[in-house]
Amino acid sequence: MFKFTGTIKVIQPTQQVTEKFAKREFVVTDTTSMYPQDIMFQATQDKCSMLDSYNVNDQVEVSFNLRGREWTSPQGEVKYFNTIEAWRIERPGQGTGMPAGGPSAMSLGNAPASTPSSPITAAEDDDDLPF
Repeated sequence: MFKFTGTIKVIQPTQQVTEKFAKREFVVTDTTSMYPQDIMFQATQDKCSMLDSYNVNDQVEVSFNLRGREWTSPQGEVKYFNTIEAWRIERPGQGTGMPAGGPSAMSLGNAPASTPSSPITAAEDDDDLPF
């Protein structure tokens, strides 16, 4: 799970891409650095309506997942695409925990750390990798 805070610059209408898939794109500007960044997010399916209560110039905190996929053109050329998929939008400081539907499998973070009751084996102890 990632979070991004900024000001809404653009909110597009919902697009019905196919009979079973809808998306809504919006742009949030981060003005905290010397070089402001305009980041385009995508909300899909039932998440499209979460933008209905926001307007251009509203300050927001967007929780999102980073998605990537491979596509092969009809000519056999392989390309890669990224999508920044928003799953929650709120006003800064309004943190309410996980959304009702919970995060997707991609946003669950790292595996749980080992507990003190977990014995460390000799093989793990000899591992000199930095991670």
